[in-house]
Amino acid sequence: MTVLEDRIAMADDSGELTLDVMFETLEKMPIPEGTKVEIVGGNIFMSPQRQHHWEIIADIYEQLRAKYARKLLASDVRIDFPGHLNGFACDVAAMTDRSVKDSKGRWRYQDVEFVAEVISKDTAANDYGPKKLAYAVADVPVYLIADPYQGRCHIFTHPKDGDYATETKIAFGDAVDLTDTVVGLTLKTDEFPRD
Repeated sequence: MTVLEDRIAMADDSGELTLDVMFETLEKMPIPEGTKVEIVGGNIFMSPQRQHHWEIIADIYEQLRAKYARKLLASDVRIDFPGHLNGFACDVAAMTDRSVKDSKGRWRYQDVEFVAEVISKDTAANDYGPKKLAYAVADVPVYLIADPYQGRCHIFTHPKDGDYATETKIAFGDAVDLTDTVVGLTLKTDEFPRD
């Protein structure tokens, strides 16, 4: 049993397993630089950042700067979402103008109005499954998945009853029109690399 598994097992046995306990334990581990760490449904996922992945994240971030102040954007920053032990590190998240951080200095999921996730092979099931569900339950108005393997974006809007009512698919190279959403922008995808 690893130190992490031992610490988490002890916390779980005492009924005190929380995201804070899990992340505090992870912070003490020798995790390689550039590795994204998040907790989805109580499971820990670690994945190294790939160049194509980063290029898409950076492109989305730069385009969002046309509307959002830098202080209202986050990338790979822990945000706790509804559901059992969901501490996500969204590839890109945009907050409302009225956003306030919680008592621990973290963004509140209630203030997230846009999330973008760029698919990695090892964690794609999370982005299309439990994370999509958590974003819908949290009423995140716009969830965009950029999938470099498919060469397309999936845009989910109109969260209702724990799911998104609308899904739109846009091929890389075509514009993602979000002008009728809270985002109010059109994102270009012509420079998104494919894997």
